[in-house]
Amino acid sequence: QVQLVESGGGLVQPGGSLGLSCAASRIIFSRYVMGWYRQAPGKQRELVAAITSGGDNNYADSVKGRFTISRDNAKNTVSLQMNSLKPEDTAVYYCNVRTSTGNYWGQGTRVTVSS
Repeated sequence: QVQLVESGGGLVQPGGSLGLSCAASRIIFSRYVMGWYRQAPGKQRELVAAITSGGDNNYADSVKGRFTISRDNAKNTVSLQMNSLKPEDTAVYYCNVRTSTGNYWGQGTRVTVSS
């Protein structure tokens, strides 16, 4: 079974930066699109950013220019660098991969943007 483990969440002040990382195992990592999603209290889970095996990426409009997704296929990791954070970025952030055997999620890491 594919395993995804996120790390790096925490509390940060508005305007600050935070980096998230997701380590994948039991998967041929380089084959798949990796995504970061988030779910704020009372809201549906939404796509934040995704990156293809070749490094092409796309972002939600709300985070364009502030967040950067990257991957290291040698280390089976995908990262999300978040800059200029806003209170509305507060959410639980999840790593995601969809393979032929299923749609897999990490346990989530909480990001709180507050003064």
